Amino acid sequence: MTTINPNGNLLAASSTNAAKPAGNGEKSKVEAMAADFEAIFVRQMLSTMRTASLGEGLFDGQGTEKFRDMQDSMLAKDMADKGVFGVAQLLSRHVEKINV
Repeated sequence: MTTINPNGNLLAASSTNAAKPAGNGEKSKVEAMAADFEAIFVRQMLSTMRTASLGEGLFDGQGTEKFRDMQDSMLAKDMADKGVFGVAQLLSRHVEKINV
């Protein structure tokens, strides 16, 4: 995967240190906030997709709905941690530019 550093230059996928913060391996507060925002965004997207279903299944009920909500939350958090959509990376880059 090719990424863009804050200066606008393309970085190769082998440069693993380019996308990581310069701390003790922990995410900075900005990156953590951006990842949380991406998780909320993805969860809302999944929730909206679920409401567009064509009907209920044979065993659908309140328990199944709660389970799907929990499943969507975990899936959204996992996708945000992996940076699947890249929203967190863009948001953190934008916030860090403002704070500079």
